[in-house]
Amino acid sequence: MTPNIAAFPLAAQFLPALAHAWLDSAAAEGRDPADGLLILPTRRAARAAAAGFLAAHGKPLILPRITAIGAPDEASLGIAGGLDLPPAIPPEERRAILARLILGMAGRDGAPTRLAEALTLADDLALLIDAAEQAEIDLAETLPGIVAPDLAEHWQRTLDFLGIVTRAWPEILAARGAVDPARRLRLLLDTQVTFWRDNPPAQQVWLAGIAAGSPAVARLARVVAGLDQGRVILAGFDPDLSDAAWDALDSSPTHPQAGLRRLLTAMGARREEVASWPAKNAASRPNRIALLRRAFLPPAALAEWQTQFVELVEGMFRLDAADEQDEARAIALALRDALETPSRDAALVTPDRGLAVRVSAELARLGIRAEDSAGEPLAETPPAILLRLLATAQAAQYAPVPLLALLKHPLAAAGRSPAVCRGFARRLDILLRKHLPGPGFSALRYAAEAEKDAELAAFIAALQTLLRPLIDAGGVMTASPAALIGALIEAAEALTSTDEAPDGAKLWAGEAGSTLSDHLARQLASLDGLPDIAPSELPALFDTILGNARLRRTRARDANPRVAIWGIMEARLQTVDTLILGGMVEGVFPAEPDPGPWLSRPMRKAAGLPDDAGLIGEAAHDVTSLIATCDTVILSAPRRRGRAPAVPSRFLARIELVLRGAGRSLARHPAASWSAQLDQPAARIIRPRPAPRPPAEVRPMRYSISEITTLLADPYAIHASRIMRLTPLNPLDAETDTRLFGTIVHEGLRQAATDPVWAAAPDAEQKLAAAFGRELGKQRLRRALEAFWRVRLERIAGWIAAIERDRLAAHGPAETIATEIPGCWEFDGFLLRGRADRIERRADGIAIIDYKTGSPPDDRAIETGGAPQLPLEAVIAEAGGFGASCRGTVTELVYWKLSGGATEGETRAILKGDADRLRAVIDAARSEIPLLLARYADPATPFLDAPHPGRQTHDRPFAGISRRAEWEDSA
Repeated sequence: MTPNIAAFPLAAQFLPALAHAWLDSAAAEGRDPADGLLILPTRRAARAAAAGFLAAHGKPLILPRITAIGAPDEASLGIAGGLDLPPAIPPEERRAILARLILGMAGRDGAPTRLAEALTLADDLALLIDAAEQAEIDLAETLPGIVAPDLAEHWQRTLDFLGIVTRAWPEILAARGAVDPARRLRLLLDTQVTFWRDNPPAQQVWLAGIAAGSPAVARLARVVAGLDQGRVILAGFDPDLSDAAWDALDSSPTHPQAGLRRLLTAMGARREEVASWPAKNAASRPNRIALLRRAFLPPAALAEWQTQFVELVEGMFRLDAADEQDEARAIALALRDALETPSRDAALVTPDRGLAVRVSAELARLGIRAEDSAGEPLAETPPAILLRLLATAQAAQYAPVPLLALLKHPLAAAGRSPAVCRGFARRLDILLRKHLPGPGFSALRYAAEAEKDAELAAFIAALQTLLRPLIDAGGVMTASPAALIGALIEAAEALTSTDEAPDGAKLWAGEAGSTLSDHLARQLASLDGLPDIAPSELPALFDTILGNARLRRTRARDANPRVAIWGIMEARLQTVDTLILGGMVEGVFPAEPDPGPWLSRPMRKAAGLPDDAGLIGEAAHDVTSLIATCDTVILSAPRRRGRAPAVPSRFLARIELVLRGAGRSLARHPAASWSAQLDQPAARIIRPRPAPRPPAEVRPMRYSISEITTLLADPYAIHASRIMRLTPLNPLDAETDTRLFGTIVHEGLRQAATDPVWAAAPDAEQKLAAAFGRELGKQRLRRALEAFWRVRLERIAGWIAAIERDRLAAHGPAETIATEIPGCWEFDGFLLRGRADRIERRADGIAIIDYKTGSPPDDRAIETGGAPQLPLEAVIAEAGGFGASCRGTVTELVYWKLSGGATEGETRAILKGDADRLRAVIDAARSEIPLLLARYADPATPFLDAPHPGRQTHDRPFAGISRRAEWEDSA
């Protein structure tokens, strides 16, 4: 008997044509359209078929039963014997059992020893199990024979590891009376096959839209095709493919028709037995079909290129974008352009989830919300992000950056309102930029108390109480995974509690919270019985638990029904007026098949596993079907992806190559130029260099010596800090703070080195090191930073003690030593303040020593006036500004570079002690600085930003305030 196999024309819209065919068949046979069963490949196709029936009938009707072949159940198929089949083991339970088996190997043969890694590897094992079940092979029989003799020793370890799959796992399933989900589906389909073979249904049964399938699907299709009331309607079948090309498909699994050939062969049918069904409202696109047929010719039929010609192809465009962001913007504009025509719909089809997210954002910018059928990763939803941030903060012992990221999350409230919590987070942010506390709440409270912020200290203490369940769970050596995740959830509920909802219900509110709650409930149940782990593994464990779970939201009320974003699977059998195939880059579209970590492609083939190249063929079938059925098709590929040039997809390259051979090319879509124009300003505005001229009454009349250096190099910084009163914030959680290190050194020397003969004591080095240690301990720094600095300070203490003893031996003790002494110089209404690190009074004059934990300026900068610090200290000393005991002629200016590194320290006398040059520098400072300050007291003098290219401060904190990037190039 000739099987009942049919196909619509390639250019026909499949689901509308299917609905018309079903209704026409029911009318011709005088039966109720609701009487029958329609089986489609995917759930989305099943939902879309309902809309096709409504459009075809023109008014409401009772639909036939419609189910998806990938998710059948006893009720939808009417299987009486399906209830007797063994149940499928839940995926979460299977994953946990496999992970336990992996950990049981105790690291043998490279097996992981951490739970998160074992769970990830368990997912890979589950994929191998499902692939074997779908291919209906027994890995225990096929795997031992795939290893070549010269590779036996190497691959024997892999085979030993896969004993988990071939030996342990089947025994576990048998003991539980369960089967893998893939086998449960196969058994269900085979039960249906047996049921229909023995009891042919009286109603219509159509299996529609398939283009490839597993052996079980092929058996189901064969039985349906043999039923009197059965029909198998193939999707995207090309009856005009040449015999030579058709025969070559067995060796060309990447061809769009290869899956159909395998399916027909498994069904025991010939291509000639596929009937051509007419389709209502089917478009005629012979040139486009011819282009696709020729572009995808298998290698054995390439001679046909010389006999097939390509005519002008209308409705196909090429979108050439510079990079991924430019591509997303252009695609969004093309979708927006399609909506200009009433009743016209459009869709982006791409396997690139990054591109889908970017296009969604660009559409939102245009006021359009598109339905994204693939949903969004559950791990990227707000409640999941909060839990991940909390796990990370716990693992980092609540260090500044992870703690602030947690507190600034929109759901964080800490028993108050979210706004109040964010206010405390901002105050804590500023506090942590002033201090470098170590991790932990005690260090945070100490820093808050040091700033005399009792309210913030109370908030930190309350926060610690809220997070106590997680802190206690993380304070042990090991804990059960379920206990750690449970403590994480409990702490997150406490953190998200508000004054209005103290039970933390906000964490589980909405679609994202509800989905996350259900997912974690299933995962928690599966974690019981797994071995204990270290609390530091919590972030990795939580990320692994979330895995690839996705949140699929219901269609939002404000979503545009005429715009959609689909993946390749979701787009199967769909049709729109404007189709955009986006991200057509090799390795992404199509995705490069991954054979998995266990077997190479030749080994998979030897084991009987399906060829991954067939997945490329299925993607090619989907692409060609979409191009053939949609009115306007835009093929988009960026020239760069990430930071590297992108190679166009093989699908796009084939089409362009065929057109180029015919002297043609795809028309360029104008959306690329629209994208370039979208963010271009109407006119370029060249901003002038800022030159603020504040009035005299607000201009500074008091300066510090360090501000004089800034005034010489960057006057605008003085305007910003002194007149605008702006204070730059330190980097958050900086590795080190050179100013703080310098403060510790200066304060330690002030305490220990005041006596002129202090270094003569035998314990001088120890006393100075102890003074440094006391100052270091007061800062409550991170342990690693404190240990690093302590070593440097001890080296500095030893070097200074040795230098002081040498100076005593060479020059004798000084008359007086003053350390960290403040001073000032008043002249013409100005006041110049300064603090000298060390002033020694000797019989031959005054020596001023400056401690530098960084790099001191060179002699050239001092002589040219760019580094006036020590010369100005000399001027103040000679004017008596440091007190009578420090007044006199300055004869020596010295820098002590105190690094504590490989070279502990270094002394350098300015101008190498040349008395005449030194006197000239001091006199120049005495005469020129008053002129400088008088000039900047004049309202006509602007505070320019970096007026002297040769002079620069060690940092440029106000470059953003002056908008330097906007005028520097055009200045």
